[in-house]
Amino acid sequence: MGKLAVQALRAVLAVVLAGTVFVQVSMLWLLVSGTDPEDGSLPLTPLRVIVVLGMVAAQAALVSVWRLVTMVRRGTVFSHKAFRYVDIVIGSIVSVSLMWFVVTAINAPGQREDPGVSVIMAGIGVAILGVALIVFVLRMLLAQAVARDAEAAQMQAELDEVI
Repeated sequence: MGKLAVQALRAVLAVVLAGTVFVQVSMLWLLVSGTDPEDGSLPLTPLRVIVVLGMVAAQAALVSVWRLVTMVRRGTVFSHKAFRYVDIVIGSIVSVSLMWFVVTAINAPGQREDPGVSVIMAGIGVAILGVALIVFVLRMLLAQAVARDAEAAQMQAELDEVI
């Protein structure tokens, strides 16, 4: 992985991380201050809590991707340590999709005349779960690569003994 690509990815991750912290602080300030009264159309407090929790999940994924990029740069990504970070990314994506389904359920009673919005929102939740499945497949590919790397190291050691 090129140095420019790593720096660009880290810049993007840093900006997104800063954005999630800003959103969390904003939501927590609104929750604590109570300056934004609810008009009754949607229960805003549960939605704000879900947003804060969703940002925590996103931050966990961002930090894990940062660590994986560091491992790629150092050439140590094909190790068992990488699985921990990939598992955190998968767990974060699954938790965000579950939170999205909760948001869909909270929003659904207001959509009784036009349930299409709830169906679209549920479809988005399924798509988010699909991303988790894609990352899971990539995790399986990483497992194969780690196994092949270990096998190659063993074969190299045997070859070194023969020579």
